[in-house]
Amino acid sequence: MAEITTMFWDIGGVLLSNGWDRDLRRQAVEHFGLDWEEFEDRHELVAGAFDAGRITLEEYLNRTLFYRSRNFSKADFREFMFSHVTSNPDTLSLLGEVARTRKYLLAALNNESLELNLYRIERFGLRQYFTVFFSSCFLGLRKPDEAIYRTALYITQRDHSQCVLIDDRAINLECASLLGMHAIHYQSAAQLREELKNLGVDLASPTKNPG
Repeated sequence: MAEITTMFWDIGGVLLSNGWDRDLRRQAVEHFGLDWEEFEDRHELVAGAFDAGRITLEEYLNRTLFYRSRNFSKADFREFMFSHVTSNPDTLSLLGEVARTRKYLLAALNNESLELNLYRIERFGLRQYFTVFFSSCFLGLRKPDEAIYRTALYITQRDHSQCVLIDDRAINLECASLLGMHAIHYQSAAQLREELKNLGVDLASPTKNPG
């Protein structure tokens, strides 16, 4: 088996809570007293453009909600979207262990709209771990489309056999596997640790120089 040199990590559902996913949208519908089917229909019409960075959060809100008057403001709704972000501390700690070895190219590979993506990167200090962010809003490509994985391989110039993708959704792993990448279906930090060890990934911190 080829030595692992590169790891692509999903963010939502692995390192952090999922972003603007179905569960959080349902919570928003209940919180603001919206009609689920009406909102979800409008969401689906623009979700691809939103994740791909082709429309802004302002435009998304105009298209899905504020095409008519509401008894709440855009600021209220944005606050709800942004305030429900949490971290998975055990998985972030594991990522930190991998990063401290300084042996691997670490990259994020995620679907996320621009404003939420930038907020989450900043709030949880993800720049300290990742060299590059292959986010759908930056590339205009989304998982599970094969193109996003192929683009990540082209840009990093790493052989597929040296790469591993970590994602909490099995469907997002399928095309990566077909391209020859190692795929780990994330379920917990402990399970991920064992699977990384099985791939020969070193989790030990680098030896410090004396003095």
